[in-house]
Amino acid sequence: MKRDILSILDLSREDILKIFELAEDLKSRRDDSLKGHTLALIFEKPSLRTRVTFEVAMNQLGGSVVYLSSQDIQMGKRESVKDIAKNLSKWVDLIAARVFSHRTLLELSRNAEIPVINALSDLEHPCQVLADYFTLREVTKPIIAWIGDGNNVCNSLILGAGLLDVNLRVATPRGYEPEREVIKKAQDMGGDIKIFNDPIEAVKGADVIYTDVWTSMGQEEEREKRRRDFKDFQVNEELLKFAKANCLVMHCLPAHRGEEITDEVIDGKNSIVWKQAENRLYIEKAIIKWLSIHPSTRDI
Repeated sequence: MKRDILSILDLSREDILKIFELAEDLKSRRDDSLKGHTLALIFEKPSLRTRVTFEVAMNQLGGSVVYLSSQDIQMGKRESVKDIAKNLSKWVDLIAARVFSHRTLLELSRNAEIPVINALSDLEHPCQVLADYFTLREVTKPIIAWIGDGNNVCNSLILGAGLLDVNLRVATPRGYEPEREVIKKAQDMGGDIKIFNDPIEAVKGADVIYTDVWTSMGQEEEREKRRRDFKDFQVNEELLKFAKANCLVMHCLPAHRGEEITDEVIDGKNSIVWKQAENRLYIEKAIIKWLSIHPSTRDI
């Protein structure tokens, strides 16, 4: 069976630790073992970090990249997802897809003979969260407080907390909580997951505060309502006073400065936001390398 990473749950704890080990190794040495291999990037949504890190990762591993925007292939309109998957399986070695609907990823996976990587969907963002936990690998049993929307990054963070035995607190306005099924899965794995509607309660004693935009791509028509609903969930100097003195601050970017986070915090001494962004490169190199050494229906 080929290996895909559509959800962080496609990986075991041991898989994740192996990917971390590979990422650490690839930070310190050159590896061009994927010469002659090609990664297809299918992007229905625009991107800075995801596109650049996947392209640079594959290039540094000796491979090449084909970038396909929504205008290039009009997935599901000009041509079916099924047919696109079958065609790409004959030409390239891996697919990384950034899509609006997680169902699109599932259909790509069902019909592709090669590994498919979730580069972001409405349900999860596993590559981001692997980079996040890799960034925190030297923090012993961190207490993480997520402040903001119960979105795709939050879902993957919750599931990752279950796999990695992390204490995670999630604070959202009422009605914006993460999916109950996601929380239950993480708790069933032993994850210590608590849900709050008060950001101050969530950050008390936290080692890490993590936030994201209040309005994600595709939700633009909700922006004004969300700004009103989330106004008390800004990560600012006042909120940091309730956490541990040296509490780290994370953001998966892009940031809407002055909304979910202030300039003083994102640029402050406790911010590890840019370290997170840097680690996207190493994690994506490790993911590509890890998938290349696992069996699939087509040798790569």
